[in-house]
Amino acid sequence: MPLTDTACKNAKPTEKTRKLSDAAGLYLEVTPTGNKYWRLKYRFLGKEKRLAFGVYPEVSLKEAREKRDVARKLLSDNIDPSRAKKEEKRLLQLNQQNSFESIALEWHESKKLGWTERHAEYVLRRIKANVFPALGQLPITEITAAELLSTLRLIEKRGALDIAHRVLQTCGQIFLYAIVTGRATYNPATDLRGALKTPKKEHYSSLKSTELSEFLQKLSLYEGNLQTKFAMQLLLLTFVRTGELRGAKWEEINFEAAEWRIPAERMKMREQHIVPLTNQSIELLKKLKQISGYSCFIFPSQNTSSKCMSENTMLYALYRMGYHNRTTVHGFRATASTILNESGFRSDVIERQLSHSERNKVRASYNHAQYLPERRKMMQWWADYLDAIVDGDSNVVVGKFGKVA
Repeated sequence: MPLTDTACKNAKPTEKTRKLSDAAGLYLEVTPTGNKYWRLKYRFLGKEKRLAFGVYPEVSLKEAREKRDVARKLLSDNIDPSRAKKEEKRLLQLNQQNSFESIALEWHESKKLGWTERHAEYVLRRIKANVFPALGQLPITEITAAELLSTLRLIEKRGALDIAHRVLQTCGQIFLYAIVTGRATYNPATDLRGALKTPKKEHYSSLKSTELSEFLQKLSLYEGNLQTKFAMQLLLLTFVRTGELRGAKWEEINFEAAEWRIPAERMKMREQHIVPLTNQSIELLKKLKQISGYSCFIFPSQNTSSKCMSENTMLYALYRMGYHNRTTVHGFRATASTILNESGFRSDVIERQLSHSERNKVRASYNHAQYLPERRKMMQWWADYLDAIVDGDSNVVVGKFGKVA
């Protein structure tokens, strides 16, 4: 007689395990402890076997019968349901191992050694926030171009067009990594070229040459943290990238050679960069040595000497000076480039000092010292130029910019 849900519910334990039969091999196994398990007894290739369907009441009588019917359909096709269940479990585990998230994390781990710590953090944060919620748990082989585009459209709706393009580029690299490591055969990102809205190209706000004199006057009168003031002055003198300045260490400075050698691992282009130090820069660094010489960092964090200055410290100082939306600290590079180009310096020399990308990889292997004599002259001219315009003088003179109090 087939089981009823009431009979299953009211089944009491006995001293020994007992079986309550339903039909077609399905039965409920009741243990002495009161646990109730669904089982299917069947024969395959002449051998009696058992298949577990779960625990009652989590698996209801109706659900157990449905599982039985599926198993019997497999038997009719000469497939062992126990073996099919093990294969299903194996594929599920394989899909979890080959989910987009697991492969993305593996890809990131393989790449981050060649990146700056900050860039590696940004890349991981972007895919965790924008891709993992929708696609992270899906097997990477099952993700279609339409699904990827749907995820990117959500980013576009926030108005983050640049991030959408960066996420697409990153996803393309992750799919390619899955292909070359034998976990996928298709890169849906390649089908989405041209599918995203194009972000309007925006440049960092920068000071015009006519605005520089007023800015330098205000900077000289800045009454905030002295280390922050010195940081902005040294950034103007060297026009390195903000992160390169914030992470600067005393071991990178050679006072005798008047050089600052930034190691490749701290550079955007992963190539050592030489910054000739002018008389003004040397004097400024000697002042800084008295302030932060106790730390390995030239600009240590105000909270702990084991970390460098926060990325927003100089930006907030600009805001306090009244330059919100008028310039950024990164914009100092554009200001220097414009003025140096207008003043007749060779563009190759300027670009090399700005450490812009060298597309010729053979040249890139040695170009950290390229044009160095010309760069030294140009950097000293630039420092003298800044000194001169502090006084509103149109002639280049050695003066007050480097001589901070």
